[in-house]
Amino acid sequence: MTVPALLDWARQLQAVAQTGLAYPDTTAYDRDRYEHVRRIAAEMLATNGEVDALDARLALETGHATPKLDVRGVVFRDDTLLLVRERSHGKWTLPGGWVDVGESPSRAVVREVREESGYDTRAVKLLALYDRDRHAHPPHPWHIWKACFRCDLVDDVEHGFDDEISAVRFFAQDALPELDLERITPDTYITRFFEHRDHPEWPTDFD
Repeated sequence: MTVPALLDWARQLQAVAQTGLAYPDTTAYDRDRYEHVRRIAAEMLATNGEVDALDARLALETGHATPKLDVRGVVFRDDTLLLVRERSHGKWTLPGGWVDVGESPSRAVVREVREESGYDTRAVKLLALYDRDRHAHPPHPWHIWKACFRCDLVDDVEHGFDDEISAVRFFAQDALPELDLERITPDTYITRFFEHRDHPEWPTDFD
């Protein structure tokens, strides 16, 4: 998938501004210029017109600009795959979310699966490390990498899930619900991970 040029330019401007502001020897003059560059990036990204809010959000991003890391748990039970339904829009996805600072990816995915589905798991294999831009997702303001882990059930007890999720269920590959394409796609994630289940000797996918 090709990232729209305007989005790519806005991301690059934001990254230049964030990285420039990260260094302690940046002069006050340069700081003003970097903050102006960040404001331009916010104007380019704010499709809803809320430039001030987005500029404030971008200002919270500090340090050298790098891609964000999203983790997804791939949990099978027999011939079915665990999916969760987002309350905000009613579509289904693999359980997961952002990795927190100080947290390893494998610990993050176990935590996210527990929070979103109620199931205790252990991460056993990194199935894929995807650059979100290279797959069939809608455009997103951030450059995101997605680490997808095979997670085995510790038990088969659902312990309750958080308020952002409205339902949790295991689905057969030929009976999938409407998927949240912002987070997963049927071919890159569902079909491919069922293939990985049948071929545990396969190496990790990447890019």
